[in-house]
Amino acid sequence: MDLTYTEEEQDFRARLREWLAATLPGLPPRPDPLDWPGRRAYDTGWQRRLYDAGYAGLHWPADAGGRGATPTQHLIFLEETELAGAPYVGANFVGLLHAGPTIAAEGTPRQRARWLPPVLRGDEVWCQGFSEPDAGSDLASLRTRAVRDGDAYVVTGSKIWTSHAEVADWCELLVRTEPVSAAVPKHRGITWLAMPMNAPGVTVRPLRTLTGTAEFAQMYLDEVRVPVANRVGDENDGWRVTMVTLSFERGTAFVGEVVACRRTLRRLAAAARGNGRWDDQELRRTLGRLNAEFTALWRLTQWSVSEAQHTGTAVPGNGGSVFKLRYSHARQELYDAAARVLGAGSLDLSHDWTPERLSSLSYTIAAGTSQIQQDIVAERILGLPRGR
Repeated sequence: MDLTYTEEEQDFRARLREWLAATLPGLPPRPDPLDWPGRRAYDTGWQRRLYDAGYAGLHWPADAGGRGATPTQHLIFLEETELAGAPYVGANFVGLLHAGPTIAAEGTPRQRARWLPPVLRGDEVWCQGFSEPDAGSDLASLRTRAVRDGDAYVVTGSKIWTSHAEVADWCELLVRTEPVSAAVPKHRGITWLAMPMNAPGVTVRPLRTLTGTAEFAQMYLDEVRVPVANRVGDENDGWRVTMVTLSFERGTAFVGEVVACRRTLRRLAAAARGNGRWDDQELRRTLGRLNAEFTALWRLTQWSVSEAQHTGTAVPGNGGSVFKLRYSHARQELYDAAARVLGAGSLDLSHDWTPERLSSLSYTIAAGTSQIQQDIVAERILGLPRGR
C-alpha cells in the first residue's frame, strides 16, 4: 500500500484546481431546493460542463465512455470539487453512481452504447426503483411482478422511496420474474431492468419529506411493457446484479460527502468560537472526536482506493459496508452538534445546517440500514456465523 501521490497525480490535481477556479464563478445561481425541474436543469448543466472538460465519468473505463483515470485520480477529483464548493451530482446521482457503473460492469456492448453516453453528457437522468411498500429493509421480499410476453416484460406493482422519479428519464428497476416457492428462495427469481419513465402505465406521485423537498416518490406500475432487451444480466439473476449496484452505492457514492463534512466541521468550530458556544467543554470534545472520525473515514477511503488500484478491482468490496455504517452515524452526530452550536437558531429552516440535520436522519436507513451493514460486516468480513 502506497498513499503517496505521484508527480502525475499532483499535476492532475493542479490542472483540476485551475479549471475549477476558472469555471465555478461563471455558474448560474443555484435553484430553489423545492424546484426539482430547475434542479435537474442545474445539475445536468454542471454535468455537461464536466463532460466538455473531460472530467465526466472520470473513473469509468475508457470503453464505457469514461476517462479511465486511476482510483487515486478519482479520489483527487472528489476532494478538489468538494473543497472548491462545486455542485454536487444531485439529480445525476443514480445514473452516475449506481446505474451507470452497474451497466458498465454488467451490460452488453449495445446497452453500454445506448445508456452510458447520455448519463455522462447529462442528457438523461435515472431514478432508483428498488424499495417497495411493506417490504421494510428486506429488499429481497419485493413483489412487483414481471411476466414475459413475447419480446417484452409486463410489469405490475408499486415502488416507494424512488429517488428522483419526478424528473427521471429511466429507472433501474427490480422485478420478480419467478414467484417465491419451496424451490425458489426469495433472493432468486429477481431481474434487473432499465425501464423508460415515459412508458404507458407509469404513474409517479412525489413524496414530500421532512426537509420539504420531493426527492422521493411512490411509483405505480400498471402493466408497463419493458423490452426484454432492457434486461441487465440474465433473467432471475437480478440479485447478483443488484449486489454490484449496492457495492457501488455503499463503496463510492458517499465518499465525496466526507470532504464536505470535514468542511462543515471547520465551519462549526468557527461559529462556536464566534457565538460563545466554544466554552462548552463537552461540545469541544464532540467536535474533536468527529474530526478524528472523519479523518479516519478519509484514510479508510484512501486505503480502499490504494488496494483497488493495486489489485485492479473494478467493483468495490464489502469494505464499503464498514464505511457506510460508520459514516451514517458520524454524519448524524455532526449535524446534532450543529444544532448545539446554533441553539434556538437550529429551528430556522433557512439555515443550511437545519435541512441537513433533518436529512441526516435518513442516512442510517438509505442504501441499506445500519443493521443490514452490521450483518454484512459480521458474516462476510469477520466470518461470524449467522445469528438468527
